[in-house]
Amino acid sequence: MPPSSGENLPGYRAVQLVFAAHLRDPSCNPPPSDVEPRRMQIYVDLIYNNVERFLANTFRIIRSISSDEAWHAMVRDFLKRHRAASPYFQEIPLEFIAYLEGVRDCSADPPWLLELAHYEWVELALDLDTGEIPSVNMAIDGDLMDGSPVLSPLAWLVSYQYPVHRLSARHHSNDLPAQPTYLIVYRDRSDRVRFLEANRVTARLYSILQAEPGITGQLAIEMIADELGGHDRDAVVRGGRQTLEQLRDCAIIAGVKGH
Repeated sequence: MPPSSGENLPGYRAVQLVFAAHLRDPSCNPPPSDVEPRRMQIYVDLIYNNVERFLANTFRIIRSISSDEAWHAMVRDFLKRHRAASPYFQEIPLEFIAYLEGVRDCSADPPWLLELAHYEWVELALDLDTGEIPSVNMAIDGDLMDGSPVLSPLAWLVSYQYPVHRLSARHHSNDLPAQPTYLIVYRDRSDRVRFLEANRVTARLYSILQAEPGITGQLAIEMIADELGGHDRDAVVRGGRQTLEQLRDCAIIAGVKGH
């Protein structure tokens, strides 16, 4: 007998499990026998509506693309089958991603669903992040080539198979692009969450700066020039300098530490 049945448990614990099972899946689990049905329904509606509303506000694109029937079936399945690891309400979206990734049967879902959910969660995570763009011990307008560019902690490089930033209710093709999508999602100095679509070279430059704090912009770009091999080296350096300036303009690069 599964634990949710409440057998062989202390009274209060047994009632608690029956109560929770009914909240998760009222169609398959009867309510506690000593709770008035009208009162029980208030709890059922309260739990479902709060979770559904929070998910719809976080995953707005997914909600706009999904039919009412498909959306509510997915939220109900999430409540029914997923066992959350965190008790915090603000972490429900991350729990929803864990559900999509490891619990849900996604065979009938669009192939980009999990990636789109992750992208929408990243925007929320950056919006709620209590960190700040650093400004101590660096020059915002310093030399990006001779100095060491410092990345903002409020900028995340993400990559996806599908162009998730372009998906909408009007455009959501299931065709798999030939190239992955690189995005730098960031919070700017006005605390607005934005994204920058990056190419493979820009993503590589960001990765080098992240992996090797203290490296100069010049050395990072020369590393890329070496990796590209047959490309015009001077052109790669010029392009790299322009990219560094663009990243600083967006506050993805917070400033420069001198040497």
